[in-house]
Amino acid sequence: MADILLEIKDLKVHFPIRSTNFFGGTTQYVKAVDGVSFYIEKGETLGLVGESGSGKTTIGRSILRAIEPTEGQVTFNLDGQKVDLTQLQGKDLRAFRRHMQLIFQDPYSSLNPRMTVRDIIAEPLVASKLATGKEVDRQVREAAASCKLNLEYLRRFPHAFSGGQRQRIGIARALISRPQFVVCDESVSALDVSIQAEVLNLLMDLQAEFGFTYLFIAHDLSVVAHISKRVAVMYLGQFAELAPTKQLFYTPRHPYTEALMSAIPEVNPDVEMTPVSLKGEIPSPVNPLSGCRFHTRCLYVQDKCKTEIPQWREIEDGHFVARHFADTLALKGVTSLDSSDGMN
Repeated sequence: MADILLEIKDLKVHFPIRSTNFFGGTTQYVKAVDGVSFYIEKGETLGLVGESGSGKTTIGRSILRAIEPTEGQVTFNLDGQKVDLTQLQGKDLRAFRRHMQLIFQDPYSSLNPRMTVRDIIAEPLVASKLATGKEVDRQVREAAASCKLNLEYLRRFPHAFSGGQRQRIGIARALISRPQFVVCDESVSALDVSIQAEVLNLLMDLQAEFGFTYLFIAHDLSVVAHISKRVAVMYLGQFAELAPTKQLFYTPRHPYTEALMSAIPEVNPDVEMTPVSLKGEIPSPVNPLSGCRFHTRCLYVQDKCKTEIPQWREIEDGHFVARHFADTLALKGVTSLDSSDGMN
């Protein structure tokens, strides 16, 4: 196993719901993330997929401490020194933020319209006091060039650029402080397909050059297959499965993963798609179901699934799953994938 940069143990993020009765007070919690454990190796890209509302963005932001975790431990290996991010406060947390950054989903609302591109890209350096004066300008020019932005753009304002150019500006801002860990939160979902490919290739080139580590959150499974070394599948605040990319796509071991894979369009137009239809609605994260949280929508449900919580376990080398009958089910993965030649 390569060096581990981040290790997350039993991470929980619960949001309180305020009562509307006369006495007020907190009565219930939305369990957005409910006991997730995993690790991310240095220099790798871990893909994170799942339905909207499953807790993907909450995981990324809680690791960065943009959202406060309710419970759990997030250990960051900084040059051989292990730092528990959940214990950092005040000045210590602000100083540590230079090692962690976020690339936002929306390239339009994530940039301040009153700031020039130069000032936007320079903001992490100024806020963290990493450089001053001419050194700031030098590093901004280097970051812009690395993200394939013309230097003449630095004097302009965000309204003058397209979505793809704005996202490059956001990437330059996120990476100028040379962070070790970057959360890419749906960072290409708002872009056209051709621009998506350019931005993905840019992220991969920068990772190869500077050794960045990515948590890549997305809905598009073909995009995840192209950029990720391993992929985690999330359902209702918990991980359903985590495995190396090829293993997960071609030999899934959880019925929810099988359903996701069946929705990927076939490359061959003569092959008929046979998507797995999931019945019913996603249960409420306020009152999660007993037993397996997926059992009301699962095609292979048995009595044990309704009463016993499946353990998160490693069934093959690097292949983890939370499923009672993962060893006996024969599930169908993808038969072909447009980006399979580049799949990690």
